[in-house]
Amino acid sequence: MCGVVGIVARNAVKQQLYDALIALQHRGQDAAGIVTCNGDELYMRKGNGLVADVFRQHHMNRLSGNMGIGHVRYPTAGSSSSAQAQPMYVNSPYGITLAHNGNLTNAEQLKSELFRDDLRHINTESDSEVLLNIFASELHRIKAYQPSPDDIFMAIDRLHTRCLGAYAVVALVLGSGMIGFRDVHGIRPLVYGKRETDQGWEYMLASESAALNLLDFELVRDVAPGEAIFINSQGELHSRICGVQREHTPCIFEHVYFARPDSIMDQVSIYKARLRMGEKLADQIVSRYSAHDHDIDVVIPIPTTGRTASLPLAHRLDVKYREGFVKNRYIARTFIMPGANQRKKSVRQKLNLIELEFKGKNVLLVDDSIVRGTTIREIIQMVRDAGAKRVYVASAAPPVRFPNVYGIDMPTTTEFIANNRAPEEIAQVIGADWLVFQTLDDLKQCAIEGNDTITDYECSVFDGRYVTGDIDANYLKRLSLVRTDTDKQNSDTEYSSDHTVIELHNQA
Repeated sequence: MCGVVGIVARNAVKQQLYDALIALQHRGQDAAGIVTCNGDELYMRKGNGLVADVFRQHHMNRLSGNMGIGHVRYPTAGSSSSAQAQPMYVNSPYGITLAHNGNLTNAEQLKSELFRDDLRHINTESDSEVLLNIFASELHRIKAYQPSPDDIFMAIDRLHTRCLGAYAVVALVLGSGMIGFRDVHGIRPLVYGKRETDQGWEYMLASESAALNLLDFELVRDVAPGEAIFINSQGELHSRICGVQREHTPCIFEHVYFARPDSIMDQVSIYKARLRMGEKLADQIVSRYSAHDHDIDVVIPIPTTGRTASLPLAHRLDVKYREGFVKNRYIARTFIMPGANQRKKSVRQKLNLIELEFKGKNVLLVDDSIVRGTTIREIIQMVRDAGAKRVYVASAAPPVRFPNVYGIDMPTTTEFIANNRAPEEIAQVIGADWLVFQTLDDLKQCAIEGNDTITDYECSVFDGRYVTGDIDANYLKRLSLVRTDTDKQNSDTEYSSDHTVIELHNQA
């Protein structure tokens, strides 16, 4: 899961791109990058680390131009190396730079095709470089000296026929303009907005609407599945649906965990969807007991994504809602940290307890989801050490039992705590007195209530159904070889010793 942004403005965009990446920092903490375009020149800065660490003032001074794209990376394909940092660049044709959120499921096949048929070399393990070269190759086939909107859309139409998986993309074509497009299933999110100035309209594409709000862009709508939007250097917008249309199945995990609560995604308020998750969880607990026959003294969320669901849950159960954890905001999100040791160590660095909220009480902890169980097990032990009598857990998501192949680096099946375990067994392993999971039907309904034109969601981590239709047991077996925590330990070592940054000044 990554964050992308693109802006076509009337004045310099470097500061706006930086601010947008700060707003999207929760989507990726491994690397960050910005490319700006000034006439026939591109300027790039990217490297490992948080946005504030990668960009210093002297870097920003060099990012000139009124058009640009940015990216924050969370590693799903390739290692935590600066070579994988985005945006990525290829010089032919025209000069193209691209930022990608998602994961191609046929990347290895495409890499072979690119070498054999397109005579293109892929220099990294990143599927984003594959996607960039597919786009470049299809544009090259058109052989237009100056690509028109129709040429751009034709290339993307052909790209859709070749690329499988999930992708939300922003790209710059030197001398032409900015492009944004989304996979035909609409798995990964992408929205666009506009802003009127004295000099004319300005446009912005981003993974989440919260980034648009920050910069005072009006949210126009989501980019539709398969749709491409092209904004030329004069600020003229063109759009077209490309590729064969499929059922719109956005990723449900955006609502559970990744997206900011102040974002609107596929016309659904993330905040309201999470409120409904809390209501549904309360219904389950009430069905287990009566509304007042439970022994829960206090509902305490595990910050920060557990907070929204906790509010209606506590209200429905008629018990106190309390903030029992103080979060260190400068510690990265543990879910997206590579390596079990790093995640476990970060739990106690990230969270500190307010003991008086736990001592002598029966506590219901509310979390957004339980994946490996490492974090929640550590938290429950901390709560017991603080003197809680009993510790109950409610998960706003169902048990995670299957790998994700569309851009979330969830581990292999054997690493999931829910693998071959019933909820009662999971509760025992994590040290909870009892545990309740959201049902999948309830979770879907929480999001669908916000937009009834969506009839289903991409829920493969919960139900094992992969909407692109190209995932089988052999694919998942190959994936498991690069998804184990043992493999990620090696990535941890590489990350800690690799502080390389990349800068580009290209003149066409």
